[in-house]
Amino acid sequence: MKVLFIGGTGVISTSSSRLAVERGVELWLLNRGRRDVAIPGARTITADISKPAEVAQAIGGHAWDAVVNWIAFTPADIERDIGLLAGRTRQYVFISSASVYQKPLRCPIVTESTPLCNPFWEYSRNKIACEERLTRAYREGGFPATVVRPSLTYNDTNIPLPIGSWTDYTVVDRMKRGRPVIVHGDGTSLWTITHADDFAKGLVGLLGSPSAVGEPFHITSDELLTWDQIYQSVAAAAGVEANIVHIASDFIVRCEPSLQGTLLGDKAVSAIFDNSKIKRFVPGYVATIPFHQGIRRTLAWFEADPARMRIVDSKNETIDRILAAYQKAF
Repeated sequence: MKVLFIGGTGVISTSSSRLAVERGVELWLLNRGRRDVAIPGARTITADISKPAEVAQAIGGHAWDAVVNWIAFTPADIERDIGLLAGRTRQYVFISSASVYQKPLRCPIVTESTPLCNPFWEYSRNKIACEERLTRAYREGGFPATVVRPSLTYNDTNIPLPIGSWTDYTVVDRMKRGRPVIVHGDGTSLWTITHADDFAKGLVGLLGSPSAVGEPFHITSDELLTWDQIYQSVAAAAGVEANIVHIASDFIVRCEPSLQGTLLGDKAVSAIFDNSKIKRFVPGYVATIPFHQGIRRTLAWFEADPARMRIVDSKNETIDRILAAYQKAF
């Protein structure tokens, strides 16, 4: 099977690239070649997907059994891909986001038929618009689209906490110093965090599947954790106890409006993902990396090189500012 990944070396996609090669896929990566990520066995096409003429020349007479675009975010990106790839692939996989699901949720059990609506986050609304354009292209012209919606997904190089961390060590450093960290809400809402290695099993299993064309899927772990458990798992991996302060999500957003999307538009309420559909289409799919194990791998990666244990002063300042406002209010 011959597959093209547009991107393919990011947080989620690197695991899928490596698994695809491991399973014997003839994998091609189209990117600008700026990430220092090795995918042994993959072939590279160096081009900038934002320049369609350059890409058209670079891909020449190639055709693929499946193309996955990891870095499409707007309907304009989809229009470009339809123009470039119609007739060149038997399946086009769009990486959307589980944040497209209706906010607030009317039911905490999320299936692929849960309505798509997110008034809080432009990123999610753009992803919805992309999905709608692909649905129309499939219905009107047979463009072979499959939609995949990851939720909060991490790998060994990022710490998946919503306030004050991602590719840096800031929140873990706070925990180690006994400084307070913020957990939105009362810490009891339920969430699912998925390791990229687990997500890859579902994604790669869909590649080249005729029955997956025209279908949407989310791919997540089945593990349910409260946000308190998530933060305490990070702290335990660091060998400490987290000093948690619970603050209402809407209060946090008033103090720091940039968090509106990721909180009110995604993580503020419980979400329980029903993975029955991906398990039907990819028999044997199961996530096997519980968060308490995966986050130990992540912290081990950070702590293997002091240069990775980067502290971002602006993130500390934001956390302290929100805490000060909260203490003043009460």
